[in-house]
Amino acid sequence: MMSTPRRHTRVRTIATATVAALVTLALPGCTAASDAARARGPADAATAPAPAPATKAAPPAEAAPTPTPTPTYPLSTAPRTIPAVREHVPARGPGWKPTPDARVVVAPDDTAELSDEAKLLAGELRIGYGESAAPRAGDVELSLDAGAAGGPESYTLDVKDGRVRINGPDQAGVFYGTRTLKQAVKSAGSAPEGTVRDAPAKPQRGLNLDIARKYFSPDWIEDRLREMADLKLNQLGLHFSDDQAFRIQSDTHPEIVSTPHLTKAQVREINALAARLHITVVPEIDSPGHLGAVLRAHPDLQLRDTQGRAVKGAVDISNPASAKLVDELLREYIPLFPGGAWHLGADEYQALVYRDPQASFPQLASAARQRYGPSARVQDLATGWLNDRAAVVRPSGKALKAWNDGFFAGGVTSAAKDIQVEYWTGKENGARPPLEYLREGRKLVNLNDEFLYYVLGEPNQFTYPTGKRIYEQWTPLVLRGTTPVPASYGPQILGGRLAVWSDLSGAQTQAQVAAGIQAPLAALSQKVWDARTPRLPWSDFKALADRL
Repeated sequence: MMSTPRRHTRVRTIATATVAALVTLALPGCTAASDAARARGPADAATAPAPAPATKAAPPAEAAPTPTPTPTYPLSTAPRTIPAVREHVPARGPGWKPTPDARVVVAPDDTAELSDEAKLLAGELRIGYGESAAPRAGDVELSLDAGAAGGPESYTLDVKDGRVRINGPDQAGVFYGTRTLKQAVKSAGSAPEGTVRDAPAKPQRGLNLDIARKYFSPDWIEDRLREMADLKLNQLGLHFSDDQAFRIQSDTHPEIVSTPHLTKAQVREINALAARLHITVVPEIDSPGHLGAVLRAHPDLQLRDTQGRAVKGAVDISNPASAKLVDELLREYIPLFPGGAWHLGADEYQALVYRDPQASFPQLASAARQRYGPSARVQDLATGWLNDRAAVVRPSGKALKAWNDGFFAGGVTSAAKDIQVEYWTGKENGARPPLEYLREGRKLVNLNDEFLYYVLGEPNQFTYPTGKRIYEQWTPLVLRGTTPVPASYGPQILGGRLAVWSDLSGAQTQAQVAAGIQAPLAALSQKVWDARTPRLPWSDFKALADRL
């Protein structure tokens, strides 16, 4: 681009030369000599040499054209995305934008691994897909490099010479690079020149969905998966069994399944989409509490106290038939969910909220002593239940999870060390603060009910979480209440999820839930991708989220 001062200089040069030429042509060469003769007088004129013959003035030389300068660009700024990229090295250049001839191409050795990511991006940007094609100007090239620095899910996005190169050590990282490019184009029309180096702060980032107490359609769930993928979230928890309903088709126990429910074919489609979007679906059959839907079909397994009163949602864990039924369900559903994690539940077993569980449930106390010795209590039997269910799932290789109020202190036995603590509350009987788990060396996932619980109808003093509050006040270190644990425990905190609980299922429609969680989910995505104080104020972040 030619600068304004140079343009004006050239105009002035041409104008001056033109005026000089006109003046020279208007005044003949003898005029100056005649004026001099008159000034000297006749005598002088008689002795003066004859004037030189008049000659026509030569035309002025044409001013040499100034060459058009090479365009110059200001240093680029980081692309506007959610979550924000963690590092951007600026450069000068035009950046990249989709053109009719642009394509997404994959390095030939990586076609099998990255063709899904390439085709998805090509469709989103409305450009071509070149399978095993050599990259050319205007293209986006995807590639894998197992030795690339940055760790799992990291990527490098380089915009230079009219091309985009996205590289990462694994498929997930390259996929997240495509999400950054997609958002950059959507937010600004182009991707800025320079290099993005990006990676998540936490390995677990996502949404937890209670589909037991409220039916959510497969299309709705798949829409949330797409939304999560653009936010670089990678876990969807599915709580599909509770007191109100059991929401997935069962072949071993069809009598427990509620209407409506998801068929296994629909679950497979959900899992397939999740896998393409690099999201792990984490199923949860909560036990030994929250089994009311199962107990309606199997009342003989119901836990009862010494007065014969049924305990809501609780199976009698001293009855071997209870374990047999739950284990049959676990074995049925393990292959249905190929993802790498399983949630065992273990929360709110109502026998343990009694003032004296041993006196109120002598059958449980007797079973505990028989298994763990004379000083064992009901809580030890509950811990044994959790460990036994973990033993059923563990051979599948899935990571194991349970709610924090399913872990007890002071017992003669303890929960297996490989079970991740999903920390949600500090309000239960015998509540244990997060530091107790962390000091034991356990790994925690943050589902702090103060910030991350979206409970339909807002019962029990819950209020719908706001994106602003999560964005400004919460970090993964804030596990309980509003006080963070020491940063030294950060590596043990694996991430966090926003949790939708359908306590009052009719309080919101599916569309209202989707709209209500949009801003909180975006804010969560920022804080689990990069726990540092965000650069944008909330108002700007919210405006960007609305635009994207």
